[in-house]
Amino acid sequence: MDFSISHKDPGSKARTGIINTDHGPIKTPIFMPVGTQATVKTVDQSYLENDIAADIILANTYHLYLRPGLDVIQAAGGVHQFMDWKKPLLTDSGGYQVYSLSARRKITEQGVKFSSHIDGSKHFFTPESIMDIQRTIGADIIMAFDECTPYPCEYNYAKKSIAMTHRWLDRCIKRFDETDPHYGYNQTFAPIVQGSTYKDLRIQSAEYIAQTDQAINAIGGLSVGEPHEDLYAMTDVCTGILPEDKPRYLMGVGLPENLIECVGLGIDMFDCVLPTRNARHGMLYTWEGIINIKNEKWKKDFSIIDTGSNSTLSTRYSKAYLRHLFQVKELLASQIASVHNLAFYLDLMRVSREKIEEGVFSTWKDEILPFLRKRL
Repeated sequence: MDFSISHKDPGSKARTGIINTDHGPIKTPIFMPVGTQATVKTVDQSYLENDIAADIILANTYHLYLRPGLDVIQAAGGVHQFMDWKKPLLTDSGGYQVYSLSARRKITEQGVKFSSHIDGSKHFFTPESIMDIQRTIGADIIMAFDECTPYPCEYNYAKKSIAMTHRWLDRCIKRFDETDPHYGYNQTFAPIVQGSTYKDLRIQSAEYIAQTDQAINAIGGLSVGEPHEDLYAMTDVCTGILPEDKPRYLMGVGLPENLIECVGLGIDMFDCVLPTRNARHGMLYTWEGIINIKNEKWKKDFSIIDTGSNSTLSTRYSKAYLRHLFQVKELLASQIASVHNLAFYLDLMRVSREKIEEGVFSTWKDEILPFLRKRL
């Protein structure tokens, strides 16, 4: 993998670039649709390729390890072949799932013992096994095994946690370096900055991650309930330390306004379940504001879903029709809404790149943010 910066915004840290992988290029800044179980919920791969125009999607190590299992993925020839996805793919290591399974897991220096949320079966993840699992899954970018601390988090716990995360990182790097890809294309390893909302810990972790000299660096442990001000402050601290010539990936973020603010702080890559999760509940993101399509006000609104959208679904169907589909609980409602929201997120990134190239990103950001927050 290699990364080149194309343009820089004069009024912020925002930049455009291209990440080249063996499965194709990724234009940055970019949003990655979340395909946790080798599928983006309700969205067919053809929509991901065309309407949404995603350069890269994300899948999850924990979930794929449990189902369908590594034997199935390996027999298929890797996750790309299994799900018929020809572009780049990233796998999250499962650290966040370990965090979310607090009642089902025990963290030790060696790794994490946990019970499956599916059938209660016992499993043990270590930094080494997570590298092996991600090699078998076959993503282009694979993540370090880390501990994602909750919010709020006591300082002493966060301090001990990043020390262990750094020790786990060293073990991940060693295992990654002594193993080879399974399917004939290269894989890239990404370490993760932690440190909760404590500036000194974020500095310490970012410096540690930077000195490992990996091709891409990630920022984790944010968007877990902290105020937006803390999200931005910690992101700013990290991007001030992480190497400028490497892509910076902010994990699990977030709302459209969060993406735009963090692009301005020097972030290149994002992922989040919000656009699809909120879509399934009838919340749509548009250039004019946020729509709850289930509301009565849309019952006889026969205008298209979003005049500014590039999605064929968003410009084919009316608000009234989509509301009707939600009211009668038709599965098509979730598909239309999910494709729309993901197309909007990707379009937001595309326009961000254009504004950075024009040198007006900072001005445009201030103009667009009120619309991104507005409830219609």
